[in-house]
Amino acid sequence: MSDGVVAGTREDRSGDGLDELLREEGYEVERRVVPDEREQIAGAIRELATSARVVLTTGGTGLAPRDVTPEATRDVLEREVPGIPEALRADSIAKTAHGLLSRGAAGVLGSTLVVNLPGSTGGCRDGFAVLRPALAHALELLANAPTEHEQT
Repeated sequence: MSDGVVAGTREDRSGDGLDELLREEGYEVERRVVPDEREQIAGAIRELATSARVVLTTGGTGLAPRDVTPEATRDVLEREVPGIPEALRADSIAKTAHGLLSRGAAGVLGSTLVVNLPGSTGGCRDGFAVLRPALAHALELLANAPTEHEQT
C-alpha cells in the first residue's frame, strides 16, 4: 500500500522482500500495488481473498494521515485475529520504539488469513519471521483440514 510506489517515485522494497520470503517457503505469489485509499485497499483484499489462502499487506499501518490499511482491512474482515498484530508489535517494540506506532490488523475473510505488515523492509521481514511459524497451521485450520495440536 503506497502512493509513492503506485506513482513510480518509490521502489516496492518491502513487497519485493516479502515476495522472496514467501517463494522460499513454497508459496505462489500474486502481487498488487494499491494507493493509500481505503476503498481500493479493501477492494484489493476482497479480490485476492477469493483465490488466495493468505493475503499479506505491506505499508499504511503507521500514523500518517494517509495510513489507512488497518481501517480498510477491518472493513472486510469477518473475524479478527488479535494475537497476530500483538505479536508483531511486541517483536517490533523490542527492536525499535517506532514499533509503538504500528496499528496493523489481522483476521479472516472467508477461508483466507489477512495480515497487515509494516511498510519498512526490516519491519516486513521481521513481521513475516514472527508469522511464519504459525502460518501453515493457521491455513490448515482455515481450510478445515485435520490438524495435530501440540500438547504441553
